[in-house]
Parts: sequence; structure tokens; C-alpha cells
Amino acid sequence: MKARWGFWSNYLSGIPSDRLRVLLAENQVDPGYRSRAAFLTLVSMRNSQNARREERRFGSAIENTAILDSPVFVLGHWRSGTTHLHNLLACDAEQFAAPNSIETSFPYSFLSTEQAVKKQFMAWVPRTRPMDNVALGPGTPQEDEFAMCVSSLRSPFLGMCSFPRRSEHYDRYLTFRDVSAHEVEEWKSTFLWFLRKLTLKHGRRLLLKSPTHTARIRLLLQLFPGARFIHIHRHPYEVFRSTRHLLQSLWPFYSLQTPPENVDEQILRRHTTMYDAFFEEKRLIPEGQFHEVGYDDLVNDTMGEVRTLYERLGLGRFERVQPRLQEYVNSLSTYRRNEFSDLSPALRLRIARSWQRGFEAWEYGFDA
Repeated sequence: MKARWGFWSNYLSGIPSDRLRVLLAENQVDPGYRSRAAFLTLVSMRNSQNARREERRFGSAIENTAILDSPVFVLGHWRSGTTHLHNLLACDAEQFAAPNSIETSFPYSFLSTEQAVKKQFMAWVPRTRPMDNVALGPGTPQEDEFAMCVSSLRSPFLGMCSFPRRSEHYDRYLTFRDVSAHEVEEWKSTFLWFLRKLTLKHGRRLLLKSPTHTARIRLLLQLFPGARFIHIHRHPYEVFRSTRHLLQSLWPFYSLQTPPENVDEQILRRHTTMYDAFFEEKRLIPEGQFHEVGYDDLVNDTMGEVRTLYERLGLGRFERVQPRLQEYVNSLSTYRRNEFSDLSPALRLRIARSWQRGFEAWEYGFDA
């Protein structure tokens, strides 16, 4: 219960006041979480001032910035190894620019306030993520979906993290299949605006990672026909257990409503929705623009798997980035993964039936 008073690492801390007003008008804040809403209201006024200043200073430059080449998208369900793969590829900093924690949390103002926000980040935010031991810092590669939460208000994260009673409403934005054409176009426009800002700052090809993109291949290809896609998969039982832990770890920091006691149905439903879309839309990706890797394979032979990835997608000479990649891999030698209790036989059976497509596609055993 203490964590509900913690404000320091809320992903909505960069939201401007007009966006926050829409969220609070559409969603009830429970009594025990009104202090968090009050904090967000307070900082949103400062965010609005910063956003207006940044628009005056950089608006024209942003509008005229062309996104360089086609982005590389890391796909995969939550807790399947997307962050690990994103961090590995981000070692190629000469070629790629991956949005960091400040850029995704403060999409309206990072061009002009990053240095000031960085000091606050270092003072307030824990050094590791709440759900695992992965390092977290102002320059850490981060999911662009956080920026879309703040700017578009169309993201399943809002239901997963902040308003769990309305998770089904926000889950529509996982695939965008059941929303109006107007909402789709607004999301596309906002997404391109954010990517232009990143390009203006970094001037390099963008490396983007958000599990939600796994269900949006069609939309992403409409925007970037030449995009490269890398999908990572992991044993479904491990994904389920870790995703359950993820949600239970995030709610104390993010939620504005009392979380449900049982999230199993949400996890099963969301995964099925994601991969129904993935398997259908994966066929749209042109030859040579898609690569797939298993989490265990990546962990057991990191250098070999990344080398193969570079060759298959035409990402340049692997030897150029190999020393930096090896240095990063060596830094993970003391990392310890989370350990979870076994799933009941009944739940394992439900997962196997609901996610059968993934078990079969990646040849995972039902009794593993």
C-alpha cells in the first residue's frame, strides 16, 4: 500500500494538462489513489508550459524533419526478451538511435528539458525496473509506447497499468482493428510526430521496441514499407508467469484504480489477441525484412544469434559492433533472473489451449 503514494516513476509524469484532463474525465480515480492523480495534475501544468515553449522553438524543424531510412522494430510479447534484444541492438549506436527513458516519458519537451529532467530522474527513480533486475536510467533504451500513452491516449498500457477496470476498452488499441479510421489516423500522425522529434535530435536510423507493435505490423508497414522486424519468442509458460508478475509489480507505481485480484484472464486474452494479429499480418512483410529468434537461443549464443540477425536483415557488418556488443554481454554476467512458483496443472492446460498457436509455431512442449 505504501507504493501508491510513490510518484517518482509514474510513466504519466510527462503528460500535459489537456491530455490528463481527458484521461481523468473518461476514467474514475479510486479514493486511495487521488493523491497520485493530484501529483499528476500538478506536474501536468509544468509539462504544458514546457510543451508550448518547445513547440515555439522546434515546431517548424520537427515538421520539416524526414525520418531517416526505415526503422527497425523489435517485436514480442511482454516478458519474452524484447528488452534484452533491444539493449543488445542499441550497442550499435553508430547506426541506431533507440529512444531513452526521458524521451519516451516526456515526448512533448525532451528536446529542451532533457538535462533538467535527467537530474530529477537520477534523484527519484529506482536504479532497476520494478518487475526485475534490469538496469533503469535516463539514457536507458525504452519502449516508444510510453510516449504514445502520453501523447495519443490510445494504448493498452493505460488499461494494463493505470485503469485496470477499463482494460478491455484500452485493449482495442493493441491492434487498432476495432476503432474508427479517425482514431487510427490520429495515432499514425502522433507516432510520426514523435519519430520526427527523435530523428531531429539523433539523426540516425531508429531502433524501436514495444510489445504492442507485435499486433500492428499492417499499420507499421503502411507507414514504413521498408521497415525491418525482429520477433523474439519465449516458452509460453515462462511468458505467462513473468507477465503476471509484471502487472502485479507495476500497479503499485502506476495504478489510479484498485487492481483486480486475478489477472489471468486479462493475460490470456491479450496474448491471444496479439498473436492472432501477428500470425495474420506477418505474411505482409516483404522477403528479407523479417527475422525471428528464440529467447533461449539468444541467451545461450548471443554473438552468433545477433550475427545471423545482421546478415539476414542486411544491417551491415557485424564485426563493426562486435566489440561493444561483447562488452555489454560481459556486463550481464552477474544478472539474476526472477524465479517463480510452478503453475498448477489446470492453469497450464488453459494456457496450452489458449496459446496453442504459439506452442506449435515455435515447437514448445506443453509439459515444459
